[in-house]
Amino acid sequence: MPHESGYEHQAHPADQPAAPAYGPARVRRSRHRRRKSALRWIAWGTLGVALVGGGGVAYAWQHLNGNIKGTDVDAALGSDRPGEQRGGAMNILLLGSDSRAGTHGQYGSGVLGARADTAMVLHVDKTHKKASVVSIPRDTLVERPSCDKTGGGTVPAAHEAMFNSSYSLGGPACTVKTVEKMTDLRMDHYLEVDFKGFRKLIDELGGVDITTSSAIRDHNSGLSLNAGKHRLEGKDALALVRTRHGVGDGSDLGRIQLQQAFVKALIHRADTVDPLGSPAKSYALADTATKSISADSDLASADKLLGLAKELKGISPDRTSMVTMPVTYDPQDAGRVLPLDKASHRVWTALRHDRPVPKSATHGSVGDRTDSPVVSGT
Repeated sequence: MPHESGYEHQAHPADQPAAPAYGPARVRRSRHRRRKSALRWIAWGTLGVALVGGGGVAYAWQHLNGNIKGTDVDAALGSDRPGEQRGGAMNILLLGSDSRAGTHGQYGSGVLGARADTAMVLHVDKTHKKASVVSIPRDTLVERPSCDKTGGGTVPAAHEAMFNSSYSLGGPACTVKTVEKMTDLRMDHYLEVDFKGFRKLIDELGGVDITTSSAIRDHNSGLSLNAGKHRLEGKDALALVRTRHGVGDGSDLGRIQLQQAFVKALIHRADTVDPLGSPAKSYALADTATKSISADSDLASADKLLGLAKELKGISPDRTSMVTMPVTYDPQDAGRVLPLDKASHRVWTALRHDRPVPKSATHGSVGDRTDSPVVSGT
């Protein structure tokens, strides 16, 4: 692709592949991702806190609020943003940063800082009964806008920059700005979770039930599953959402399909938990969740998360559609993908008008052709 005026092509390490990632004939090194679907856990936990009683309620609530890290996205981005959704629909950017701080090399080494290795646009329709999720591959080459750095200074705009570089260079606000530029959709909120938090949340939940139609083996993530039914505890759940080798063509696109299937299984499992059955367990779940989550400042409190969770309570797995942003392999670099502009425009336009993503919009996308083992909730 030709470079456009006003953009400079960045050679930052975050823009460079650790190893070829997508071409079916290429050997690839594992990269790490995870999903975040913790909103209902917050609701159960905070409801459990209300049962503690007396002064303990105020202390517990204050403790949960203090757990959550917030970023003032509105202040960082200013007024030059897409218009808000009308009629009650909303868009939430779900992020998974790959910081390995404090993991003692358990999830890989050699990566400095953090990158947004999982990115999903969650669109909630105006009835708050249905949702659409669009995954954005981390290795997509995009037009990254100029952004303010967290510690001061400016991240220059870049042509054909790797999508997840926006986080490593400019933090979550820059990622929000990049997604808004790509989609012309305003992100009402963002939520983020980390490696350790994801694993602990699954353990607190008591595991998640899945069914695999064929065996999955990935020595990089450590996952080894036979075909059949499984209850995955935190360690194996994290391995599943990090898995790419041995599924599909070994690329990130197959891993995204595994993640999407796991999220549906996770929602199914969440619906079986009684928040009032064990106040202590519910509080432990909320404590773990709020320690694991970062959010925009408008959402960075236990009561705001509880309110959002209540709003989304009616969205079940069968009312949640999941697709991957239409992309094609970059002919110049097997470790990158390029957006299919017309098809992607149809996806984002559907969400902008609060309509389901048409199935035909993803036809021809390499993400739609990836053949990965079927994983479903049991």
